[in-house]
Amino acid sequence: MPLVDLYELTMAQSYHRRGLTGEATFAYFVRSPVPNRRFLVFAGVDPLLAALEGFRFGEEDLAYLGSLGLFDREFLDCLRGFRFSGEVWAAEEGEVVFPGEPLLLVTAPRIEGQLVETLLLNLVNYATLVASKAARIVLAAGEDAVLVDFSPRRDHGGEAALQAARSSFLAGFHATSNVEAGRRYGIPLAGTMAHSYVMSFPDEISAFRAFARDHPRPILLLDTYDTLQGARHAVEVARELRAAGQELFGVRLDSGDLAALSREVRRVLDAEGFPAVRIFVSGDLDEERILEFRARGGAAWGYGVGTRLGVSWDLPALGGVYKLVEDEKGPRMKTSPGKVSLPGRCQVWRREGYRDLVTPLGERGEGRPLLRRVMAGGRRLVPPLDLPRRREEVRRALFSLPPELADLAPEGAPSYPVAYAPALASLVEGGR
Repeated sequence: MPLVDLYELTMAQSYHRRGLTGEATFAYFVRSPVPNRRFLVFAGVDPLLAALEGFRFGEEDLAYLGSLGLFDREFLDCLRGFRFSGEVWAAEEGEVVFPGEPLLLVTAPRIEGQLVETLLLNLVNYATLVASKAARIVLAAGEDAVLVDFSPRRDHGGEAALQAARSSFLAGFHATSNVEAGRRYGIPLAGTMAHSYVMSFPDEISAFRAFARDHPRPILLLDTYDTLQGARHAVEVARELRAAGQELFGVRLDSGDLAALSREVRRVLDAEGFPAVRIFVSGDLDEERILEFRARGGAAWGYGVGTRLGVSWDLPALGGVYKLVEDEKGPRMKTSPGKVSLPGRCQVWRREGYRDLVTPLGERGEGRPLLRRVMAGGRRLVPPLDLPRRREEVRRALFSLPPELADLAPEGAPSYPVAYAPALASLVEGGR
């Protein structure tokens, strides 16, 4: 069964009965304001295009819908041959964007545009939510730090874990622990060891020796028992490896006062002649905790970020919506207080300094257009995203953000740099 909500099907049947089958345009945008976010990183387009191409109702799906007693045979026969045939315009994945501007347009026969609503929102909202969280973590860690997605065990389901790995990599992470994400998306894999491994041996140093011999780039977990004693055991194993012509790659800290312990561990490693052994830090990290760690002089080569990334700890949901903006009768606009939607198909023009201008589609604006046509006739017009290439572009963009956007402080967020063409501005203001 495709991912649909019941009301999409009941509306579609009513559209079908009443001949409301003409072309309509729906727009995706994020409502403003978004707490603690000065910008968003748009994501999820590639998975969406693949899902739209494969949107089908099988015979078992139709039998189940028929058993509900809500749908007539004529409508179910309509669903039997359903294929998405519409057009999609979207901003490029990884683009820095803002609430209040259209990020994706779907133009299709009304029933088709309506039925894909939940699928679109599910894929794009979550991907953008995690990519935006990951971008903040990238900025907090700095250009030289290595970041690994450790989120699968706390993500809300297997598909969410895959999308979290993809979205965080798009936003500038370096690797993921999620093996299926590595296979599916070509993301580099990274991992260390668990406390259970250390506890499976007679003592800590026996565990370290075994792992160092069995793994080509060993990172030893120091805090199963006593972190500083673990560091001394790691040094002993590092000496044995060096005598055999190998080197210890790194050590990991996962609990306690990470900043203070990392400094102590760094001193132990350096004093014993192992300044190249890397310190990798994990343990309920996010941008706030990484900034605190760095401010206190913490020593880290890289960070493993899990729970607070995958569930976007400080912002667990994104208010992205999908609204009808145009049909055969012309532009449509929702005017509910606080929930205004822009009428008609619109374009976003990115001007210097991330000053965006929203205009009706087809009206020329200053700068470069953000939305491009990525699907027509139900078939994608662009190749699958080159994720590693795009990741590099996103990282460069993030570290080039104006200071007022790159500021990660939760308070005092500026208004979003989005303006509207005169034809739209009065409508937006009037609906606020």
